[in-house]
Amino acid sequence: MFCFLFTVVIMKAFYIQVVNKEKLLAYSKSQFIREVSEYPNRGNIIDRNGHPLAINIHVYNVFTIPKNKNTKFYQQLKSLSQVVPELPYAKLQALVKKRTRYTWLGKKIKLSEEQLKKIKKIEGIIVESHSERVYPNRELLSQTLGFVGQDNSGLAGIESSQNKKLKGLPQVVKYVRDAKGRPIKYETKASQLVAEDIQLSIDKDMQGALESYLKEAVIHHQAFRGGAGVMDAETGEILAIANYPTYDPNKASQFPVEHRKLAFVSDPFEPGSIFKTITIASALENNVAKANTKYFCEYGKLKVQNHWISEAETHEKFEWLTVADILKFSSNVGTTKVAFALKYPRLRESLDKFKFAQKTGIEVSGESKGILNYKATDKVRPLTLSNISFGQGIATTALQMLRSYAAIANGGYLVKPTLLKSSESQLKPENRILSEKTAAAMTSMLVDVVNEGTGDEARIPHYEVAGKTGTAQRVSPGGGYSGYIGSFIGFPVNVNKKFVVLTYIDHPTANGYYGGATAAPIFKKITQYILYKKKDFAQFAKYDEKSNKVNLDEVHSQQSAAAPTYIPGTIPSFIGLDKASALELAQEKNIKVHVSGFGVVKSQSIASGTSLDGDYILRLQFEAPTYAE
Repeated sequence: MFCFLFTVVIMKAFYIQVVNKEKLLAYSKSQFIREVSEYPNRGNIIDRNGHPLAINIHVYNVFTIPKNKNTKFYQQLKSLSQVVPELPYAKLQALVKKRTRYTWLGKKIKLSEEQLKKIKKIEGIIVESHSERVYPNRELLSQTLGFVGQDNSGLAGIESSQNKKLKGLPQVVKYVRDAKGRPIKYETKASQLVAEDIQLSIDKDMQGALESYLKEAVIHHQAFRGGAGVMDAETGEILAIANYPTYDPNKASQFPVEHRKLAFVSDPFEPGSIFKTITIASALENNVAKANTKYFCEYGKLKVQNHWISEAETHEKFEWLTVADILKFSSNVGTTKVAFALKYPRLRESLDKFKFAQKTGIEVSGESKGILNYKATDKVRPLTLSNISFGQGIATTALQMLRSYAAIANGGYLVKPTLLKSSESQLKPENRILSEKTAAAMTSMLVDVVNEGTGDEARIPHYEVAGKTGTAQRVSPGGGYSGYIGSFIGFPVNVNKKFVVLTYIDHPTANGYYGGATAAPIFKKITQYILYKKKDFAQFAKYDEKSNKVNLDEVHSQQSAAAPTYIPGTIPSFIGLDKASALELAQEKNIKVHVSGFGVVKSQSIASGTSLDGDYILRLQFEAPTYAE
């Protein structure tokens, strides 16, 4: 009997404990409103000079708990709609009509300090602060920057590749009810909420100029797409890079996926004649030929197996050409003869040193490694070797070609492309892939290409420019070839900082299609901008004081929105000047200035013509040049 009673007591106690636990859990659940993990301090992205590229602004989410929908509750909704006109009362009524738990009244709303204070005084209305990613320059560098999703996590570009650093640590926010049913907010404090800022190697002003020239060319040639990039040949830093058409990352979902990717990195193409430089550099490096070695070019037509190799211009009937002339006149037959003397294993060894068919490791996702189907040990047919020698049957990215020419510009070193700012030179013994002698010989030959050959549209007054044109057949998405890709790649010689520029126009349908007609003019504009506007890069290769002064005056006049006017003893007009020119003029006239924004001067705080007398600070507002649609 005792055992029976003891068992009953134990079972009853256990039952009470279970029931109480269930009640406790039910009570806890009824008191819990919501929990959210957020990353409130996403790092900024800035350019090499500290200009903002991606920043955060405060936005607010507003919610309520429509448990007791009495007269007082609806009066609270009316008060909210009066403070925030974007939330009309009728809309708020509809939102809470069938709700008893927490209900969103508005998300990502921009509120002033005054509005925020008033809302916080409305009983039953809860405001959460959130950060929203903003790209103040809209389309500028958008394909490189990428964008973020609803949870403020990076989904593309630098935002994605550097997401861990930019995102920081989460903050958990919980809402529970107190004894009177009122919501109480609890926040966890992470040990390190502040995320890292990312500084890119990009020069914002250079990027703006590059995108403007690129857009202009794509529209002029009615092309499918265009691309351009600038690389510091010693550090591997990308100073500017873009494709057009592009998109606005502030509203990324409204643009086609095709416009959001950085095709300069992600889409390989047959490089065509710009690849001949690599074949000839390999021949020189392997002592197979010298710049003055002559090859018979078969009057412009060479039969290889059952296929005829012809020149791009069928009227060209080349006979004996030196290696330098083969490059100068972009001879397919001559390059084939060089490759036949070189043999595929040695050419492939050089391609491996240049790291073709390998990703560069640049800090954006979606990079392609390109296409090269044959190993050094493969028995490659003569026709295949011929095609590869002048850039067919191989696919590279524009970035890989940019890096390969940087190795010539810097004296023979392969550098790693990077989008992150770095002042450290990569010219180290372990990175050498060409001898200094070969690099110098190739530079000299590429200068002749511009001065006397197919690259004449890339000439820049008072500078020696080394470069190469390319016109490659375009691989059609459905197979075969359709249209062309015109390209130009090169660099100025004898400058303070060595940099390489590559431009291409994909499938031009108007105003020419050769690289010399489509891409070389863009190269010239971008390179001129850098040489004439970026004083840390420029140093005259051929200096003549009188002619240089005339030339620079012409360029400043052409590239500024308006030529500056000046009356002695007064403040000049700064309107239309870029930052470097504006600061130079201010220093010359001994004027104190305060600058804000980027691009060119759109307004100045003191009108031109005002007397220079007195103590003052002239405020200059810069804005990005507007692009014609």
